[in-house]
Amino acid sequence: MADFREIVASKKPVLIDFFAEWCGPCKSLAPVLKEVAKEMSEEVRVIKIDIDKNPILAQKLNVRSVPTLMIYKEESLMWRQNGVVPKAQLKKALKAFI
Repeated sequence: MADFREIVASKKPVLIDFFAEWCGPCKSLAPVLKEVAKEMSEEVRVIKIDIDKNPILAQKLNVRSVPTLMIYKEESLMWRQNGVVPKAQLKKALKAFI
């Protein structure tokens, strides 16, 4: 949990993808997240967290379905969305916190 707190304490927005290996929509979202991470690498950080490997964190953050996307900045949750999000919508959400 301390590692998670350090990650989300960043002054840069941090986009977190809560996913599972068995999740079809998560697999379709993965290339979108890679593109966003590449295109916005200077302004944001993108990380993936497997809910099956991190069940306590997922439970603590009330992740009930996957994919769940969250944007944190300086330890504050700024945005949250369940399901697959189009690239343009994701970039727009991130730009609001840069």
